[in-house]
Amino acid sequence: MSDPGIWGRIFNFDDYGQLLGLVQNSIIAGAVLGLVGGLIGTFVMMRDLPFAVHGISELSFAGASGALLIGTNVVLGSLTGSILAALVIGLLGSRARDRNSIIGVLMPFGLGLGVLFLALYKGRSANKFGLLTGQIVAVDTPQLSWLLITSAVVLAGLVVIWRPLAFASTDPELAAGRGVPVAALSSVFMVLLGLTVAMSVQIVGALLVLSVVCTPAAAAMRITASPPLVALLSVVFAVGSVVGGILLALGSAIPISPYVTTISFLIYICCRIVGARRQRKGWASVRGTRTTPLPATAH
Repeated sequence: MSDPGIWGRIFNFDDYGQLLGLVQNSIIAGAVLGLVGGLIGTFVMMRDLPFAVHGISELSFAGASGALLIGTNVVLGSLTGSILAALVIGLLGSRARDRNSIIGVLMPFGLGLGVLFLALYKGRSANKFGLLTGQIVAVDTPQLSWLLITSAVVLAGLVVIWRPLAFASTDPELAAGRGVPVAALSSVFMVLLGLTVAMSVQIVGALLVLSVVCTPAAAAMRITASPPLVALLSVVFAVGSVVGGILLALGSAIPISPYVTTISFLIYICCRIVGARRQRKGWASVRGTRTTPLPATAH
């Protein structure tokens, strides 16, 4: 058999229809993850928490790899690590400087702990690699059930706190002055973020969670300032990135994460270009209005 070459390994659609049936759970999980990640990513960007997402993902990776080592539920281990990290960051990192310091301490600890667990694990190497970079057929029926339950919890939590959280994210000092429980909302949001990150690790791996939770919302913010439209576009971009990445990776020997991250990055670049053009047109319109002479008054 001849070598298909690098492009043949990246894009291989042989027996695509037959392989499609093997990833139904992954497609469902990817769509749900895009919905949840797109919504919560809006607040991640508003609250300037991308670094926290990465920190939580490292502890989620440690929890998942620890569960893999002792032979327990990997999703439960990932959830445990994420929630612990989210609580530590939320409770101890009330100020941005403190939060970044705590994350800087947690990240290498979580990554080192996860690497230790994987080094001790003697099972399939694909299981090790999948925790870091994602695995297209990693979502079985029990895992899908966990993901759906977790998604329902996150969505219900967002529905309850959406309005006060949006107020507190936009102007925390004014929100606190109006009686909004800013500190409590921050803690609740961090727990919801931890749950979302744990879900993401199961699909795209611990190293590339930002492409699902942060990049779609960042792209949406480049083309609109309307909060509802930002949330809607963020969901569309996130779902398109994850599901599109799964469909492109189908049948390929390449992990899913490069496809997801590439689609997400291209969406961001396109949105940035569109946003820059709109901004230039806006400035040109303003300048044209200011420089247009007033019509002469008839005498």
